[in-house]
Amino acid sequence: MPRFLLVVCVFLALAPGRQVPSGSADLARLQHEAQGVTIVRDDWGIAHVSGKTDADAVFGMIYAQAEDDFNRVETNFINSQGRLAEAEGESAVWRDLRMKIFIRPDAMQAAYATSPDWLKALMTAWADGLNYYLATHPSVKPRVIAHFEPWMALTFSEGSIGGDIESVSLQGLERFYGSAGASPAPGRDAAGDAAPDDSEPRGSNGIAIGPANTTNHKPLLLINPHTSFFFRSELQMTSGEGLNAYGASTWGQLFIYQGFNPRVGWMHTTSGGDGVDEYLETVSKKGSGYVYRYGTEERPVTAETIVVPYRTAGGMSSREFTVYRTHHGPIVREVDGQWVAVRMMQEPVKALTQSFRRTKATNLAEYRQVMDLHANSSNNTLYADADGNIGFFFTNFMPKRDPRFDWSRPVDGSDPATEWQGLLSNDEVPHLVNPPSGFAYNSNDWPWDAAGKSSIDRAKYPPYVEKSHVEMPRGVHALRVLGGKRDLTVQGLIDAAFDAYQPAFAISIPALVRAWDSLPETSEVRKKTAEPIAVLRTWDFRWGVDSIANSLAVYYSQQGAVRDGGRRGGGPAPEPEQLVRNLAAAADRLTADFGTWKTPWGRINRFQRNDDAIVQQFDDNKPSIPVMFSSATWGSLASFGARTYPGTKKMYGTSGNSFVAVVEFGADAVHARAVTAGGESGDPASKHFDDQAERYTTGNLREVYFYPPQLKGHTERTYHPGQ
Repeated sequence: MPRFLLVVCVFLALAPGRQVPSGSADLARLQHEAQGVTIVRDDWGIAHVSGKTDADAVFGMIYAQAEDDFNRVETNFINSQGRLAEAEGESAVWRDLRMKIFIRPDAMQAAYATSPDWLKALMTAWADGLNYYLATHPSVKPRVIAHFEPWMALTFSEGSIGGDIESVSLQGLERFYGSAGASPAPGRDAAGDAAPDDSEPRGSNGIAIGPANTTNHKPLLLINPHTSFFFRSELQMTSGEGLNAYGASTWGQLFIYQGFNPRVGWMHTTSGGDGVDEYLETVSKKGSGYVYRYGTEERPVTAETIVVPYRTAGGMSSREFTVYRTHHGPIVREVDGQWVAVRMMQEPVKALTQSFRRTKATNLAEYRQVMDLHANSSNNTLYADADGNIGFFFTNFMPKRDPRFDWSRPVDGSDPATEWQGLLSNDEVPHLVNPPSGFAYNSNDWPWDAAGKSSIDRAKYPPYVEKSHVEMPRGVHALRVLGGKRDLTVQGLIDAAFDAYQPAFAISIPALVRAWDSLPETSEVRKKTAEPIAVLRTWDFRWGVDSIANSLAVYYSQQGAVRDGGRRGGGPAPEPEQLVRNLAAAADRLTADFGTWKTPWGRINRFQRNDDAIVQQFDDNKPSIPVMFSSATWGSLASFGARTYPGTKKMYGTSGNSFVAVVEFGADAVHARAVTAGGESGDPASKHFDDQAERYTTGNLREVYFYPPQLKGHTERTYHPGQ
């Protein structure tokens, strides 16, 4: 037996509870597979993975991800399989039940068994890469998943920050199935989930610039996902089968989610497309079960038992639920005595196929052919390619429906007319290709202003295609910085992505100044706020680390004044004196927290990464870095969602800009610059834990080493997995 294999087997024997590839023959197979994979780490710690086959590249890229942050890899698949309670206890039972209702191991195993051979090979390589990592790193102790199986790759196949399943209310689910083993009682209400603790708008920015709008007549693409920090890994995967993709991969997935290859680039933004519907089912008891009305029929409600294990102080326990379904989908809540079934896209094989194959598209026709799978349900796409094409494609999954119904609300499940009538084709969904304006953008808002004056005609599409019904302040900002631009470069697009203007403040702050002006000179609050108003009166609504006005504006808005350029709650406009009192309160709070209301924004707005925890703990006494940009709430394209935490006076960011890249496509070569929040590694002991933090906070993107010659002089190490 080779010495390396003997050492590994000894380690495995000493690792309690570890399920590893069975026998030395299986481990030898993985070792042989690893020898066909090369990983080059550049001087930012980013993995450039290559192999003869696509499967080799998948083996290497997932091994590299595990090296960088196995905890995040495993956690994503703990969540996707509904196993979080096995790690975190009974509080996660309802989240797990929600996942298990939609993602069942037996269904995933059957889907894997019938998948095409090429996709099976990728899923097998994915599981092999993770299992080989565990086999060669016995000190790593998985929380739940000690052995990965190929079918598990199908449980998380799209890559979005929040998939369709998360639209199902946990509160509604708990109210309906609340008593384990008990039949649901009619008449219970089910309100939606509570709002998250912070109000930072979720989602991303994408901008595509056509050759006519660039100095050197090459198309540009901004890739700017807004997610929770450290949500994706930056890497490159290359194979002898035509794969050469670079970008951001959601931890644990086997494809580049947002990125580019030598010919094509793609950026996903969260879609406001309506691809999920709820059906009100009229249910009655019959015999030992239930039936529901459909047309003139009574159909049986199917029932199944789902067991949710959870961790306790004394060991493992479990809860058992009887879950109900109609042909529309699972029952997830109840409204006024009617059960509510939910229907959404459930095509894991198609979704994984589309997610991987688009990374190998070489032109617009090939990319759109991959889109014909209609399995990217929660995303819009911004597109650019080396042929000079740009495009915006709204959601890739849109059911065809009867427009007589209000699909923004639950519809009558007993009426056959509410059935989906297939899917709209990609040509029937809002989209733009090479608009005359020369640009396309999206910032998770409606699609109707995606190209300025060349935008999509809303009247040509059924009203149910789009559910957000709002233009975000970021959208207003994007039109401002892109309209009329004909001289963009890579740096010019970076500058646009970090433009400091905040359109929401351009509405709220002048209104505040007018309110102050309207008060009598004898007003005490007017006198008290004279200096802060003088600062705000001449402000240009732009953020910056030295901006006192930005600090005042943010703290003023947090007093209940203005968000998103409109009034909170949609109520009547506050009286002028109340607006000025809000400013006084903001100045008082700044003074109390920082000693003076004249506090620069950079002293307040901070980036801090203390450890490898997924949920960060912040501390004013530990080192942190000033951040110049601000929240997307105010329309900042560069988003930094920050707030105070228990025990802190400074505001710390946890979401917003995560990975940022600008890509230029030429006929012969692609050029890109990028930066990621913090660094590539999740290990606090690694120099790559926070080596990009200063670049991130200042918008100073680094060169991307896409071609092997670019790695010369920038290579940290070259190795095979397991070495």
